This record gives sequence, C-alpha cells and structure tokens, in this order.
Amino acid sequence: MAEFTRPRGKRQEDSGLGNVLDLLLANARLVLGVTGAAVLAIATLAVKRLIDRATSPRDEGDPKAEQKTLEESWQDLALIKATPKPPKKQRREDLSEPLLSPALPPVPELRVCSAPPETPQVESSPPCCLTLQEKLLSYYSSWLTVPETQASVSLQLARSICTQLQNFLRSKCPELPFGSLFLSSPLLDGLGALAADHIHLMLPVVLDATLWSLIPGEDTVVRNPQYWLIKRTDLEYFPRGRSPWDRFIVGRYLSSNMLNETLHKMLVASINWPAIGSLLGSVIHPVVASQELKLEVKYDQIKLSITLFPVVEMEDKVLLAAAPPEGLVENLWLESFYRAEVSKVKELDAGDSGARQRCLCILNGVCKSHPALHKLSGSPLTHVVLHLSATSLDWAEESLADRFQQLLEELVGYLEKGVLPSYFNPKINLFCDLLEEEIDEMGFMLYRAISEPELLLKEK
Repeated sequence: MAEFTRPRGKRQEDSGLGNVLDLLLANARLVLGVTGAAVLAIATLAVKRLIDRATSPRDEGDPKAEQKTLEESWQDLALIKATPKPPKKQRREDLSEPLLSPALPPVPELRVCSAPPETPQVESSPPCCLTLQEKLLSYYSSWLTVPETQASVSLQLARSICTQLQNFLRSKCPELPFGSLFLSSPLLDGLGALAADHIHLMLPVVLDATLWSLIPGEDTVVRNPQYWLIKRTDLEYFPRGRSPWDRFIVGRYLSSNMLNETLHKMLVASINWPAIGSLLGSVIHPVVASQELKLEVKYDQIKLSITLFPVVEMEDKVLLAAAPPEGLVENLWLESFYRAEVSKVKELDAGDSGARQRCLCILNGVCKSHPALHKLSGSPLTHVVLHLSATSLDWAEESLADRFQQLLEELVGYLEKGVLPSYFNPKINLFCDLLEEEIDEMGFMLYRAISEPELLLKEK
C-alpha cells in the first residue's frame, strides 16, 4: 500500500499565510501605533497557533497528544479573550487629525489595596482585598441560603400533594402494589439547592423477587452500564398474570416506558387537580407536553416544580423509570446513586468535621447559575468530591478555598479526558451524555477559573 504523504502545496500555503501575517504586523505600527500593533500581534499569534495546530498532522493513536492539544486550545482561547481591546475607530469628523500623533500617557490604574488617597472614600464602598476563602463564604451566605419560610412552605405543599396522589393511586389502582410515596430533593439533604423550587416524588414499584430479575445494560445490545433491564422470569411455571405488573411487560421485560405512559394519562386526565389545588390554596397544573411526570404548582409568590419517578429497589440497586437519552432503546431503568452519594458525603464530613457539603453547595451553585456549566451540577460534582476525598484528607473549614480550587483542577483533568468515572461503579462514565462542544466550553471556562476563581463567583 502506498504511504500517505503530505501534499507539497500545504507548506507553500503555510508559508504564504506567514508572509501575509508578517506583512500585516510590519505595517500595523504605522497605522495603529505601538499599542494597537501589540494588541494585533498578540491576537494574530494566538490565531496563527490555532491554525497551525488545525492544519498540522495529528497522532491519531496517541491519547496524550490529543489531551495536550485540547489543553493548548484552551490556552490559546484564553490568550485571545485576554487580549486588550484595540482603540476605537476615529469618527469621520476626527479624520483630519494626524494618525501618527503621539499617544497620550496612560492613566495610572487605581490599585484596590493601595493606601487611601487624601480625599475621603465613600463609606458604602464594598470591602476590598478579600481572600478566596472569604469570597467563598460570602457567596455561600449571600446566594446559597434558601429562606426558611420559602423552604418550609414548598416542602409542606409537596407533602400535601404527595398524600393526595397516594390516596388516588390506592383507590384507582388497588391491584398495583405501589409503595408509600416519599420526597427526594437537595432541599431536604442540604447538597446544593439554590431555591425551594424543585422536588422529586419517588413512587416505589414493589416487585416479587421470585418473578423478576435484573439484567445489566452492559450485557445487552445497549452496552451501557448505567442502565438495567428488569426481566420476567419462570414464565413456564408462573404464567403471565401471576404478577400484577405483567400488564406492563414488553418482550418479557418490565417496560418503564409503558408504566410512565399510564401514569402520565392519570396525571393529565384522571386527577382533579383544580379541586386539589383549591383545597391546598394553590394552583396545580400537570405538564402535558413533557416526557417526565411533572406538576407545576403556584402558591402566592412560590413556584414549585414536582417530578414523579417510579422507582424499583432490587438486589441493592435503585432503578428509576427515567426517559433514556435519545438513541437508546426504550424500557430501560436508570441506576440512581443519589441516596448513596448523600449518605457517603455526610458520613465523610461526620468523620472529620469536614466542609465537603459546604464546598459541594458552592460548586453546585456556581455551575447551576452559569450557562456553560449547568450540566455539571448535581451528581457529577458529588462524584468529583468523593474521588478527591480519597486522596485529599484535609477538609477542615480553614481549607475550603484550597479544596475548592483543587476541585476545579480535578474537573479540568476529567474534562480533558472526556471521562468522569462513577465513584460507585468505575465502568460508568458520567460524561457520556455530554457533547464534545459542551465539554470544550466547560473545560475552557474552568481552565480560566483555575487561575482566577473569582470569575465563577460574580454576582448573579
């Protein structure tokens, strides 16, 4: 087979591009002055490095080279964004002034920590020279503390709706052995709720272990260890109809999709939500178009979203009837680690009086409120904290800033690889549903934040 060689014209094109850039920079000083030429030089250098990297041959089989290329790209993007803006273009009426007039001396920059000037300062000015530790604690107290009244009202509303829904299911479907509904939310567990505006209702689906068994998703055509199938067993000895859940069987498997569709019809068409809302002094609407089983609740100034999840607990697994990502087959059950995550973080903090929960709250708040980082919030961040706890043992309150910055570095490392293994099952990649563009945007943002964490703590 003939060996692939790089076309000769490529080097000539690169040389031509270099000549154009050199000519541009050579004449920039005459047109833009010294400052403008420096600005253009920085930006041109960064762009040229990106072009060179894009046109140069890559080592396809070398993962280290790919990782280095991604990090260098974030460095170049940071260089471009950090480039100072060039002087504004002169107006038409100003063009009579000579372009090469000497530049005015720059205005001295005021230093935040410099000695106070002779003129008195305004008393309402914010405090200066805060350390990262102080800024993190200020962010926590200012933005991440849910008002007690709002939290109490939201939880009471959710519990009342939970009771009404439980009563309806028992009267409408007495043959289906649903367990007792219960609430699940960071608002209850203290791991990063920005507001009392979203709560999960967990609906247990009670199965007879002698009639059902779990099949790992990685052992099926799905090849995804995060999902499971629930198979009906021994149909030869225990025919269909023996289990009350047999009506939801598709191809010998308990269909999460069919169960969700049945519950969705009940929420939308069978339950008298206006009457229940009137009883509770609120307005309740089921979300018709959503694939999730969702209710929107309004009470005075409070807006609350409640999502219902059927859940199966078998063989030490907690499985949710959640809609799978696009492209995966239906009838899958998603393994949830939320209960184990909360338990483990609290256990570690109780063992050393650590600040993991507070650090996780701050990081969750930062990511939820940032457009480029919101998909990192929740479970992935908890697993990063758990991974870091295995190597960094000092989680005292005084080390909050150090651990926060170290978490940013860890996140960038995982994003460079495109893999964040689950703390409880290393076969599961918690980044598997992210697009390459999303990973790149998150990585660039966090790469900048490593040297300037305050970028993430700006007021909302």
